[in-house]
Amino acid sequence: MADPKLDPVTLSVLASALSGVAEEMGAVLIRGSYSSNIKERRDCSAALFDAQGRMVAQAEHIPVHLGAMPEAVAAIMEKNPEPGDVFALNDPYSGGTHLPDITLVSPVALGDEIVGYAVTRAHHSDVGGMSPGSMPSRSKEIFQEGLIIPPVRLMRGGEYVEEILALILANVRTPDLRRGDLRAQIAANRIAETRLAEIVERRGRDTVLTAFDEVIAYTERRTREAIRAIPDGHHSAEDVLEGDGATDDDIPIKATVEIQGDAMTINFSGTSDAVAGNVNCPLAVTRSACYFALRVLLPGDVPANAGTYAPLTIHAPEGSLVNASSPSAVVAGNVETSNRIADVALAALSGFAPERLPAQGQGTMNNLIIGGRGKSSGWTYYETIGGGQGASAMGPGPSGVHVGMSNTLNTPVESFELEYPMRVERYELVYGSGGEGEHRGGDGIARSVRVLEPATLSLLTDRRRHGPKGAQGGEPGQPGENLLNGEELPPKTSRELEAGDVITVQTPGGGGYGRSRQ
Repeated sequence: MADPKLDPVTLSVLASALSGVAEEMGAVLIRGSYSSNIKERRDCSAALFDAQGRMVAQAEHIPVHLGAMPEAVAAIMEKNPEPGDVFALNDPYSGGTHLPDITLVSPVALGDEIVGYAVTRAHHSDVGGMSPGSMPSRSKEIFQEGLIIPPVRLMRGGEYVEEILALILANVRTPDLRRGDLRAQIAANRIAETRLAEIVERRGRDTVLTAFDEVIAYTERRTREAIRAIPDGHHSAEDVLEGDGATDDDIPIKATVEIQGDAMTINFSGTSDAVAGNVNCPLAVTRSACYFALRVLLPGDVPANAGTYAPLTIHAPEGSLVNASSPSAVVAGNVETSNRIADVALAALSGFAPERLPAQGQGTMNNLIIGGRGKSSGWTYYETIGGGQGASAMGPGPSGVHVGMSNTLNTPVESFELEYPMRVERYELVYGSGGEGEHRGGDGIARSVRVLEPATLSLLTDRRRHGPKGAQGGEPGQPGENLLNGEELPPKTSRELEAGDVITVQTPGGGGYGRSRQ
């Protein structure tokens, strides 16, 4: 690898400046959005790419969003973007993750020269499809899950392509919210171009573009050093998903991690073929989960960019659960299967460094989706609910947090009850749900919601039969539970609700670490 062209101080300053651009993009998106899913829960991500389509800097947002962004940028680059364009896409088979995640990609230009791309991805709480919230529990092909947006120009030369915007808004249940959230994404992308121009004015074009290369090269060196410190060899692990919405049968996922020198390979041979339901993953989501597992091993000061992932090779059989082909349904693959992929990859990695990795966390996003029906169909609510994190050699696992591939907040009760015809009747930790051990796993959450008018419910959850595993002799965490008026529901299901019905989601606790000394 070539010697650095920037001195360490300059490189550090510019690396921080570029990360600051990505963080400000995220702040603009959150502050400018209309829907509570983005402005309150912060279910969105932002990143800055160079002209070659390599990620240079990202905000510390959603792991499953960020790891899949390079495929989206590559898809846009094939469309010959020009300054002033904004491209939109959500197609999981063209660089997206699942349909509710709409990605906007804007070329960043200095004069007429494109020097990079600003990218935002946000979960829109409805993009059409067979059920409110666009996360049906029983979809069997992607066409049932919502409007599919291939890479298309949403703006040309700084002006909306009105026909494209009209087409999108005509196919969603909440068009005013969707318009506002798309505007917030566009504003976030624009701030990236403004801030990058300011950095260039202070530091010079050549220095900034050199910094793009150098920050990626530095990160790759750090990542390879961390991998080289792990003994060569291979370890395997296996786990299951609890059904796919079509059946409740367990679905196996297997991963083998091999380390040779400063390179890592994750092989998913032995994993189930794609299934009839919607827990299938496009390859971009599988990559995201593997990138997350790798980052858990790295020192906290290693940046997240294209250099982080250069030493990692992923083998995922085509047509399998973790590399599905169109038109397989994938809406739950992004939220549930991604977590199990990360769990399995981390379990295999623990064979190399058991003392460095925690016990399993809740391993599910506990997706709760409720939308109005009939005359009151103009609202959709979506939330992922935190749970227990696994304990580690360092201490107990945190309670009531988002774990793994999610990194969102909750919807505050005050905001929830102002915006939706529902009431939160219970919201508390489930004490004792974390696994026993020398260090206890974190506790899960119980959240009960009463609907005040007829609505449609969808649940996409997991870890309802198999609790998160402990580590080094620790006990597993308690599985979660879904209830409708006190009666148990399957992990993945849909129901029609009447006014007064109460939905309770109880989330899993994290696994314990080490044998209890009691």
